[in-house]
Amino acid sequence: MNTSDVTRLRVIHQVLREKAKGYGNRPFFYFQDRVFGYEDLDAASDRVAAGLQALGVKKGDKIALMMGNRPEFLFLWFGISKAGAVEVPINVAHRGDILSYMLDKADCRLVVAESAFLDRLAPVLDDLSELERIVVVDDPGSQGGRLTRPWVGCQDLMENDGAYEPVDITWADPFAILFTSGTTGPSKGALMPHNYALFMGELVMGFAEYTEDDCLYNALPLFHGNAQLLSAMPALLSGARMVLASRFSASRFWSEVEQYRCTAFNYIGSIIPILLKAEPRPDDARNPLRIMVGGGCPEDLFGIVEERFGLTLVEGYGMSELGLPLGNSPGAHKKGTIGKRTPGYQIKVVADNGLEVGPGTMGELLVRPERPFTMMLEYYKMPEETVEAWRDLWFHTGDYVVEDEGEYFRFVDRKKDALRRGGENISSYEVEKVINAHPSVRDSAAVAVKSELAEDEVMVCLELKTGADLTPPGLLDYCRERMAYFMMPRYVRILDAMPRTSTLRVQKTILRQEGVTPDTWDRVAAGYEIRP
Repeated sequence: MNTSDVTRLRVIHQVLREKAKGYGNRPFFYFQDRVFGYEDLDAASDRVAAGLQALGVKKGDKIALMMGNRPEFLFLWFGISKAGAVEVPINVAHRGDILSYMLDKADCRLVVAESAFLDRLAPVLDDLSELERIVVVDDPGSQGGRLTRPWVGCQDLMENDGAYEPVDITWADPFAILFTSGTTGPSKGALMPHNYALFMGELVMGFAEYTEDDCLYNALPLFHGNAQLLSAMPALLSGARMVLASRFSASRFWSEVEQYRCTAFNYIGSIIPILLKAEPRPDDARNPLRIMVGGGCPEDLFGIVEERFGLTLVEGYGMSELGLPLGNSPGAHKKGTIGKRTPGYQIKVVADNGLEVGPGTMGELLVRPERPFTMMLEYYKMPEETVEAWRDLWFHTGDYVVEDEGEYFRFVDRKKDALRRGGENISSYEVEKVINAHPSVRDSAAVAVKSELAEDEVMVCLELKTGADLTPPGLLDYCRERMAYFMMPRYVRILDAMPRTSTLRVQKTILRQEGVTPDTWDRVAAGYEIRP
């Protein structure tokens, strides 16, 4: 097999095609008691590809997906790949300017959406000059009348014989634009090549030791790369089964794990305290899970989780742009660390002046690949940000780590101003942009406050304009219609004047250090409820 053949096999849909040939219609994934085999998924994605081409979709066209976890998401993921188009998964909580920005920035020609989210999509359609058509996954009901673009149902899209025109695609071609949280600016769309998806799947499959005998429980949202690339892709590559849950539910988690005999689960940090909140039972450890893979588990809970549930907890470090350069493995995991360097990466740790530091000294983590097309191609339509991230021919993560003498790394803090809540990366810039648009607000600063769920709570400090009268509940009422629920501040602190540098920049470091002060309003304590 020559190099050209290899580069064409290392694309997402070719992996599915080869697995369908090898396994036939052996079960691949389950969704709400429905079973989908490898051939089922391959045939459904053929029909998606044919339907997209009938709508005029060409290689390189961008297609946004705005839906929760459901089989159609996987049909579309592989069907978009077969058509040579580029998937743009959108967090379904986004609305308003942020949603409009992402769809416009990615040059989306088509949006595939669930009817539940059409009320968020309809108000921004007139701002999207590139968008031509909408595919509605289910019955749009009355929302269909609000759409100012032609739309078709997903069944109409897939009512064909699956005879699509093959497109020449290699491992270097993009398969997705994954939006990452902005820090000092708007969110950036990382353009990801096909080989990145396969490399991620192989990496996770390797250090989690997945085989055909495993069953992966996938409850994280498919609109995140985490669920696609760290669960669905390694399940496919290893020949394992996968359970696709509509969402994570603490009340259903263990019963579904038992029902399907799941052996592995990919978690985020906030899930761990939730699982531990349940009343301990004598048979907690008698479950089929052997491993949980993820990041963000508080160090003091590691041993408690492993002993109580009778499994191995494996943590690593990753970013959408670069994958998983650091990770533990079941046979060599060190509690409280993000692991060692993983195969396929070069890493170094540098001080703020760019000089490399040794073990025991905190510095910024820098990364670069050892293999072709295993990290992002660029920040789409953001050349200056791309060059800045790759200065000195190293990708600058913006995160502080420290290496110990055993070559294990510990995460220290974010150099950037991003926040993380409920498994979602939050742009402080985008929170502040919404709040600063309020007619009573002069300036604001969004900072992270550690929560009891091992991640961040959003705190907003603000100055009001002279003579303005704004209460914290009034501010949240304003925000509710303009930002995703997970971005909504928990804490609001109104100051006469925020601490500033000599150049009048807000000193967020001071605000973070001060944290929740006696004059800070807490919406949880006040009983102000936020729902998705």
